[in-house]
Amino acid sequence: MGVDMPSCAQCEADLPATAKFCPECGAPQSLSCSGCGLPVTGKFCAECGTPVASAAAAPPEQRTSSPRVAERRVTSVLFGDLVGFTTLSESRDPETVRELLSRYFATARTVIEPLSPLAETSTCAPSGSLRTMS
Repeated sequence: MGVDMPSCAQCEADLPATAKFCPECGAPQSLSCSGCGLPVTGKFCAECGTPVASAAAAPPEQRTSSPRVAERRVTSVLFGDLVGFTTLSESRDPETVRELLSRYFATARTVIEPLSPLAETSTCAPSGSLRTMS
């Protein structure tokens, strides 16, 4: 009669030829290569290089957003080294060290943030330094 319509492997519902997902059950549909018959996940077969029929017939994608333009940003980074921290922390209880660091970072923030109103993040690096980036 007419051209056979593909059907979903999951629920056997009729699918449009270019369907990537079943409109009835939502199951992903894999395309088969017309050259070698293996499943194809891109625009070309990874095994034999044959273009997928739906990709060859489809019009080129239209970009809806403008292309990214390079942007220059001024960035400030502050590194602070806690001299003797490793020796100090090795001889103390972990909770005591955490409390000491919490007090240090709270004090550092009160000093740094007024000087850098655009500061986005302040993080503790593995070395124990405070980084403020804007």
